[in-house]
Amino acid sequence: KKKLKISGRELLSVPIQVFGLDQLQVLEMSPERESCLRYRMELLPREIGCLRNLTCLYVDSNNLKKIPAEIGTLSRLERLTLSNNSLSSLPAEMGALQRLHSLHLANNSLTELPAPLCQLRSLTFLDVTDNKIDTIPSSIRHLEKLEMLLLLFNSLESIPEDVCLLRNLHTLWLGNNHLRSLPAAFGELVNLDWGYNYCSCNFEGNPLESPPPEVCSRGPEGIRDFFSSLCRI
Repeated sequence: KKKLKISGRELLSVPIQVFGLDQLQVLEMSPERESCLRYRMELLPREIGCLRNLTCLYVDSNNLKKIPAEIGTLSRLERLTLSNNSLSSLPAEMGALQRLHSLHLANNSLTELPAPLCQLRSLTFLDVTDNKIDTIPSSIRHLEKLEMLLLLFNSLESIPEDVCLLRNLHTLWLGNNHLRSLPAAFGELVNLDWGYNYCSCNFEGNPLESPPPEVCSRGPEGIRDFFSSLCRI
């Protein structure tokens, strides 16, 4: 793959010549802890849209407050890392990234799961840990290929029933939210297998009542039995 990693302690901005490299497939613009970039981007240049052959774009750990609409023209993009920035929203055009299968958005300022994300039908990995998300749209059901959904450290008070339609989920982390209950169909997520991998689903740090934590610890079957018994009452 044609790959470029931008570094250099004295660099103050992204050289404009980068966006003329139209055969580029992997672009890394993430400051590293001790070496590499001294500056941090606050805006991803609009010219990013010129790199039509990009499959991987790494721009985590900057100061990004906004992503340009031109991101939507990167139709070959498969992996996008935007973690550790200051993003409170995403452009609608991101919904056009139909080859995207891995999206990292941890540690930003999102207050809701952005609607465009629910159009990314190839997505298998989504990390929105450590944001301020308090609602998940019902359109999340469109992410049928999703295997890992990380929602730790947010402000969720409820999970929509539609999450229970994501039958390919094998990892769902819900720890440290404000959840008091789970959807009645939660037990249908049979690939969340506690027996072989306790970390498959993480509930810790929630004030769960329905079902209570001791039921959740039994896995999907225990949760399913709990809601079945409620129906019989």
